[in-house]
Amino acid sequence: MQMRTLEIGVGALILAGVISLVTLAINVSGLSLTDRAGGYTIYARFENIGGLTERAKVSLSGVQIGEVSAIRIDSRMLMADVEMRIFSEVDYLSIDSSAQILTAGLLGEKYIGITPGFEEETLKEGSRIEDTQSALVLEELIGKFLFNKVSE
Repeated sequence: MQMRTLEIGVGALILAGVISLVTLAINVSGLSLTDRAGGYTIYARFENIGGLTERAKVSLSGVQIGEVSAIRIDSRMLMADVEMRIFSEVDYLSIDSSAQILTAGLLGEKYIGITPGFEEETLKEGSRIEDTQSALVLEELIGKFLFNKVSE
């Protein structure tokens, strides 16, 4: 009987460890078991998204307020058109807000940072952020640096 209790205890400990690892993997990957209902979609065009992916976070002052839901090429403007889903409780972004693609750390993941504007009118479903700043691509910066050094 005591051997059976020991086996059940070891099995429960292993099961708790597996559940903990799965939970940690979900949290680290950015997935969520709960889907935030509601929200609204806004758009922005960038010349270079530099590795931005779908499901990347959209943040305001370092706090996540949404996520990138789709990335397409605008065939008329020949720019990347980024679709962002903003959480419904964030209903205070003004129409003159700006968006830029940032990097978490030196070589970390890309995300969109929103800087609020000062207009009274707010972004609604289908609105477009006009003031955007593309990602800084390390290879381009190195190329510019080397080209300037060679030409001098």
